[in-house]
Amino acid sequence: MMKLNLVHLNGLRALEAVGRLGSLQAAANELGVSVGAVSQQVIKAEEQLQLHCFERTSRGMVATDGAVPVLARLTAGFQHLNDAVAQALRSDETVLTISVAPVFAARWLVQRIGTFSERFPDIRLRMEATDRLIDPSASDVDLCIRVGRGHWPGLRAELLLEQRVYPVCAPALAARLQSPADLIDMPVVEDARAMFTWDLWLSAAGLAGQVCTRHAFSEASLCLDAALAGQGVFLAWQTIAAHHLQQGQLVAPFGPAVKTGLGHYLVSREGAPRSGKVEAFKRWLRHALEADMARLGDAVPFLREDIA
Repeated sequence: MMKLNLVHLNGLRALEAVGRLGSLQAAANELGVSVGAVSQQVIKAEEQLQLHCFERTSRGMVATDGAVPVLARLTAGFQHLNDAVAQALRSDETVLTISVAPVFAARWLVQRIGTFSERFPDIRLRMEATDRLIDPSASDVDLCIRVGRGHWPGLRAELLLEQRVYPVCAPALAARLQSPADLIDMPVVEDARAMFTWDLWLSAAGLAGQVCTRHAFSEASLCLDAALAGQGVFLAWQTIAAHHLQQGQLVAPFGPAVKTGLGHYLVSREGAPRSGKVEAFKRWLRHALEADMARLGDAVPFLREDIA
């Protein structure tokens, strides 16, 4: 243990992160510091270890032959430290930490989380909203809610809701839409970061190859706000638009509701021990989502077949 006094711990963390992630930028993002800070920590750690650890290449930071076994042991060591901290944090059954995509958190979960608190007053929820998939085995996060295809190596994914998309718009615009073909002459809102495009829905509606006038936004919540403001038709999915469709602020003028191949998933550490607080949240979430999708089916009749 005395040899640890020869090297700063932050320097070892920087070496390990750069070696595992392959770039200074990725390591900086994970460690929550600047790229310059990571670079300086790496240089200092190399000096203290008297070991040249990385070569800069077009593929990023590549470990030298001499550094490969060292970095492997650092990764294993920090994993053990992380597991110890995570175990200590998870031992508190009164705090539940979840990682959620921001759009799901803001547009669906936050509006309904009060019922969870009412049912489980002894569990305090800590919500981390981020687009980055947090590895529950390398953090204090108990559970993640993510949209994807359900394949995350080393993690357990449980399907919550199969994603389907369909046009939504403000009531005034809906009055001008009698059939899917009418979309061709309408302003259409596009989520530039979506994992699907309008072509997916247009093809299913028999309009393949047609071009729509598009306003592009970099975030799905902005697209929804634009649709609410009457700026265009948005290709939405169930959870993002559910509240506004039920309140009549948005209208889904017609189907079909088209599968994207994606879904909402509960993501947790593979082989994680059973946790009462996690299981309670899972049961509540499934029930709340099922009830909300039933209400959505009442507001949008062509969605009822998806709920059955």
